[in-house]
Amino acid sequence: MIFRLLGPLAVSGAAGTAGIAGGPKIRALLTRLLLDAGGSVPVERLVDGLYGDEPPADAQGALQTQVSRLRRALPPGTAVEFSPAGYRLALADPAAAVDVLRFEALVREGARAGAAGDPGHAAGLLREALGLWRGPALADVRDAPFAAGQAARLDALRLDAVEAWAAAELAADGDPALLVRELEPWAREQPLRERLRGLQMRALGAAGRQADALAVYEEVRAALAEELGADPSPELAAVHLRLLRGGEAAPERPCPPLSAPLTDFVGRAGERERLAALVSAARLVTLVGPGGAGKTRLALEVGAGLRGEVRFVDLGAVAGTPVPPDAAPGPYGGAGSAAGAGPSGEVAEAFAAALGVRGAARLQAALEGRPVLLIVDNCEHVVAETAVLVRRLLAACPGLRVLTTSREALGITGESLLPLGALSPEAAEELFVRRAAAVRPGFAGHARVAELCAGLDGLPLAVELAAARLRTLSVEELADGLGERFELLSRGDRTAPARHRTLRAVVEWSWSLLEPDERRLAARLSVFRGGATAEAVARVCGADTGALASLVEKSLVEVREDGRYRMLETIRAYAAERLPADDPAPAAHRAHYRELAEAADPELRGPDQLEWLARLDAEDANLRAALRHSAPEDGLRLVAALSPYWWLRGLRGRVAAPVAELLDRVEPTAERGEEYALCVLAAGLREGAHVERARGFLTTGTAPLRQPYTAFLWSTSVGPVEGLRLGDDPWSRSLALVGRAHLTPGPAEAEALLTEALAGFRALGERWGTATALEGLAAHARDPLPLLAEALSLFEELGVAEDVVDLLLRRAAVHEAAGDTESATWDRHRAARTAHGAGLRLPSL
Repeated sequence: MIFRLLGPLAVSGAAGTAGIAGGPKIRALLTRLLLDAGGSVPVERLVDGLYGDEPPADAQGALQTQVSRLRRALPPGTAVEFSPAGYRLALADPAAAVDVLRFEALVREGARAGAAGDPGHAAGLLREALGLWRGPALADVRDAPFAAGQAARLDALRLDAVEAWAAAELAADGDPALLVRELEPWAREQPLRERLRGLQMRALGAAGRQADALAVYEEVRAALAEELGADPSPELAAVHLRLLRGGEAAPERPCPPLSAPLTDFVGRAGERERLAALVSAARLVTLVGPGGAGKTRLALEVGAGLRGEVRFVDLGAVAGTPVPPDAAPGPYGGAGSAAGAGPSGEVAEAFAAALGVRGAARLQAALEGRPVLLIVDNCEHVVAETAVLVRRLLAACPGLRVLTTSREALGITGESLLPLGALSPEAAEELFVRRAAAVRPGFAGHARVAELCAGLDGLPLAVELAAARLRTLSVEELADGLGERFELLSRGDRTAPARHRTLRAVVEWSWSLLEPDERRLAARLSVFRGGATAEAVARVCGADTGALASLVEKSLVEVREDGRYRMLETIRAYAAERLPADDPAPAAHRAHYRELAEAADPELRGPDQLEWLARLDAEDANLRAALRHSAPEDGLRLVAALSPYWWLRGLRGRVAAPVAELLDRVEPTAERGEEYALCVLAAGLREGAHVERARGFLTTGTAPLRQPYTAFLWSTSVGPVEGLRLGDDPWSRSLALVGRAHLTPGPAEAEALLTEALAGFRALGERWGTATALEGLAAHARDPLPLLAEALSLFEELGVAEDVVDLLLRRAAVHEAAGDTESATWDRHRAARTAHGAGLRLPSL
């Protein structure tokens, strides 16, 4: 039995194909469960998927009704199961029973077969995948809120599969006439999709219809100019040029074997597929990333899987002579009048040697009319010379493709970049275990391998160097020794280039290529932990954008998706060694983050609370670094400003140790008594000399408290204190009303106080206080569920795990008292999951 979603919803079995009885909601519910077949779909996700932004008043009850109807409509032997994790469609083999999952699996297998150099097998797999389609995906449930995005994703994947199938058929010398017929309707539907139209041109050329192929190019060129004001891509222009020169492709020459690897390839399957696709589509691709990321190995893996001639050019040993500045191409490929002056002789000679040519003067002649891929390795120290030569050769030799590896891009028009960074945590652990087993037979893993690999930034070279040390060290010793990583990982492959034998040598090679101002900025950037915004870099380091951009281009600094600049920890540790003792950056770093914390403090009690919490989240590592290195006076100010943030985010355990160390350096005074008390609380102290001294400061002070959270935090952590003078700000007044309500025996009076407090918090737009007041009011309400639901939503927005757990358990008790055991079970499961994720102990049920 197969559930079919790639077209109208239907079920196919021994008796044929039939539709699903029931209304639109039942079909939509079944479709949503099928898309996640094999796993449970949470109730909230199903409600959102079925009802969108306008769920019914009793959304869970409505969903349960639809589930009951679906159970009656399903074929015999198919069940919908409920658990605390949600609803699940019970299928023995989901990948075989749902056509969408089968389609996605076949597409992945086809991509792997193509990357492995087996286009015939790839074409067969992709043809089978496309044969599963009977019409538009999710055809009869597209009005469901969840369906539009899923359908668009599947439609895009189908189009990608059509292109991959066509490319595989061409590579496998399939029937070009058949391919032309198959591609024609797709080309009509997607007239401006350049890869598709390029494949159509290639198929026409292979079928002997060169004039029709050239006409397709002119059609696309004119349409692009009219509708987008753009020219055809370099890839489409290259197909056009090959057709003009008389054929779809020149005959291939035998491919000499590249050097065989001594170890298996681990953890870069996705990057390998993307790089293989880029190399097939573009004439110049640069694999760019920091030293030790595995660029060379990945390039060789892809080169070994390609058909045709592949040659390897190693520029690592080339010293190179500088090219005049006006000869080197700029970021957009512009080269001055000296562009023909010629690159370094050593670079050209390295190219010639790789191609078996005697002398660089014969290089261009040797490549004309020759379809070859050059893998040019280690370009970063001769990047300008290499760029001049590569551009000249690509312009003169249409059959040439170039794949370079470098720590910065060549900067040529038409260059496609694939950044290569850290391995995924899973891949890094797998790499460590495999390499470790080679030096310590029987090694199968250790509890601290994940920590060790994360500390090494997931860089393959660093992970392999660490694994090699298991000959003499334990995993615990390696993990504990990361603070001295350069000494720890000082032994590597004796046969490797000098710059790859040790971790220090890897970073030193990149450092040696920097200009003095770049080195100064890189050293100053080492004061940041967890990255920094461009504004913070400018404030702390006094850097202009040019030097920062240059460090990014040279793979010493990475730019994350959120726009933050970050150094890998290994590079940061090396740069920190080179920061002069009298450099102003550390002091500027502490001042900047203390000012940020003090600016954030009042905003955490207003309508922009979430935005400021997110900003502090991003800077958490920097804030803790500033705390560790602050002078006592500044440290007290920083703790006072950050105490509300730590409370709301449940981070006090993380900062207890550095705050306790600060306490040992502080000479407490009455002037800073409140900050000292907050420091005692953040250190996790509940009794002792520090607590009594802080209590004395709080009770003998005559001025109102400066930090509105002080009274609340002290009373909830240590106990109520008589005589505290609260501030007269609106937030403090509302919080005082909540406190009075809890001390008032009369329910009517308590409800009135809480209602007033709720109005005050709502006026401020502050979520924590609003949720706290709602929680209190729920205890007096005839129907507490709406109040608890709103409070829970606010606490979840804030990420206050303790309050979320408490409210879920409280709501579960309300559900159970009303006889709704399914909802009670679901809330208890969510409470357990939330507590586990936050490292909390679940209260007794």
